[in-house]
Amino acid sequence: DMKTDLNLLLECLKYQMDCPESQKEALITIYSICQQNSEASEYFREIGGLMFINDLAKSSVHCIVKEAALFTLGIIIESNVYCQQTLCTSALFEDLILFLINTDSGVNLKRMSVYVILVLVSNNSNGQTCVRDTGCISLLLQLFRTTLSTFEVNLSDKSINQCYQLWSSVCSTLCACVNNPQNEDNQNICCSVFPYAKEWLESCTEPEIVRPICSFVGLTVANNLYVQKYFVSVGGLDTLAKVLIKLMHDSCMTHSSTKLAVVVTKTLDACIANDSAMGVVLTKYHTVSELLKLLSNDTLDTGEKISIILTIGHCTEVCEENQCELLQNNGLPLMIQILTESQDEELNKAATFVLQNCKQMTEQLSLKINDNSLNVNNAEELDRKRSLQDYWKKAKEILHRINLIEKEHDEERVQGGVFIERSSEPNIEASKYHEVNPADPKPYTERIHKVVHCPQLTFKSDDHILATSVNSSPLKNKIVNTMDPVNASTRQSGQSHIPCSVNELQPASVLHSHNIKGKNACVKNQSVLQTGCIFLSVFFCPNLDQHSLYSEITNEEKSSSTTSVSHQMANLRCLGCTAEGLSFNSRTFTKMLQSCPYQCEHHRVILEAEERYKKELRKLAVCNNSRYTTYE
Repeated sequence: DMKTDLNLLLECLKYQMDCPESQKEALITIYSICQQNSEASEYFREIGGLMFINDLAKSSVHCIVKEAALFTLGIIIESNVYCQQTLCTSALFEDLILFLINTDSGVNLKRMSVYVILVLVSNNSNGQTCVRDTGCISLLLQLFRTTLSTFEVNLSDKSINQCYQLWSSVCSTLCACVNNPQNEDNQNICCSVFPYAKEWLESCTEPEIVRPICSFVGLTVANNLYVQKYFVSVGGLDTLAKVLIKLMHDSCMTHSSTKLAVVVTKTLDACIANDSAMGVVLTKYHTVSELLKLLSNDTLDTGEKISIILTIGHCTEVCEENQCELLQNNGLPLMIQILTESQDEELNKAATFVLQNCKQMTEQLSLKINDNSLNVNNAEELDRKRSLQDYWKKAKEILHRINLIEKEHDEERVQGGVFIERSSEPNIEASKYHEVNPADPKPYTERIHKVVHCPQLTFKSDDHILATSVNSSPLKNKIVNTMDPVNASTRQSGQSHIPCSVNELQPASVLHSHNIKGKNACVKNQSVLQTGCIFLSVFFCPNLDQHSLYSEITNEEKSSSTTSVSHQMANLRCLGCTAEGLSFNSRTFTKMLQSCPYQCEHHRVILEAEERYKKELRKLAVCNNSRYTTYE
């Protein structure tokens, strides 16, 4: 019985005061019972065992008993929050300070004392306050500076290894002093050792040193702008960037080096998260380029990829140089690939964050390229403009290639996913249920439909949302094809990529599971490139003249036999261009365009897209018709 054992062990401690070995064995047995056992720890506190061990640690003259007593106290405190609250007093912190400053205390006794401080402040704001008010945190910072020399990293040496274990425990305790909950006062105190942390990182890139320092720095600067600025001012951010380069340029890039590079990346991110403007420091080290290389490593898990992408996002949030570096190293296509292939929501959000950061820069870039009156005063600005033009043209080439590949696979994909809900009328023929009636006098296309909420990712022309709908006259079914490219990959079913759609048949209607299964059975695999195409169009061409964009892409796809006359006709303004402001609905507007002897490239592309959409929708209707006939 656990309670009987603890009672007997406590009696053994009391009656073996002259036998330190027996006391040590009893203490070892007690902590083995109480370890990760809250009930046993609580009972031991109730019978007075906790306070007895506390007194024993202070009064015993035997070092082995002091060490065992402190370690047992730490185990019990860690296992039970009531024991933590009982011992979280200024008196205990002062006793621990005495152990640490006593010249007769061995390294192992100091390590046990630091361990007790660690469990007292972990997840405990009162403990964080006590460690500061008693001056204990200042003593910990002194140990951080003096325990281990930068020249003593040979951990195979036993004495050096003991000092390293103490130093590592001090780092962990300092992390607990500033974090969970965040304690800004302790953060402001702990930042005083940043120059020493910087010196460590400059002299050693061993994981045993880099990991503890990165954890300490990352938690100390977290959500504290003052401390972040101080770390940058002492050159800490520069040092982290250099460490990352060293790890990435290692000729034999090992798995451990990759993992350590991720740790450094997380620390970099914590240093600039609250003020992305500080990311300009990283431009001279080409940190974005190094992060993209790290991101391409196949051994990374999803969490590590998210950390790297978020760091790229903070680097490129306000820094144009980092944004250009991202473009130059094909960062945007990589983000689009991650966004379209991943099913992890957090990873998609991180990739979208990077794309949104670069959107404003690409908008400005497109305006500069199309502004013939741009005044270039010197050769440096001219070179810069040409460089940016190269990146912009590269982005448009990617868009064009995606369009060509999509055209080749046009027969194997569905342009949009739709949800077709069954009618409540039981005796209507299935063929009529899915019939598309373009001759219906009622308009079958609305000007504005309910669009999935993603305003930054919705195509617009002349301040109107381009949405397509088909009205089935017999049952007045409204089928709206709307796509949310951000979340498209998260709605994959199996290997299919099916865009989300909105069904407006009845406000209170519910899509049943058999409807969704039927849709999945009929709709083939959607090409991932479709989503990529939409992203490139939105992020690279938001302010570019729509006519010139459509004209450029379409002209490249024309055969060489196209005459110059047809080009001149395409550049003329059609009825659709001159009809703005008149009252039209989607059906009458389409008829007007079809009656026009020629169309501009912009409206011709729209008509062709609508015809392709209708064709695929009819195929889908036939498929659903067959499925519902079988179901009924």
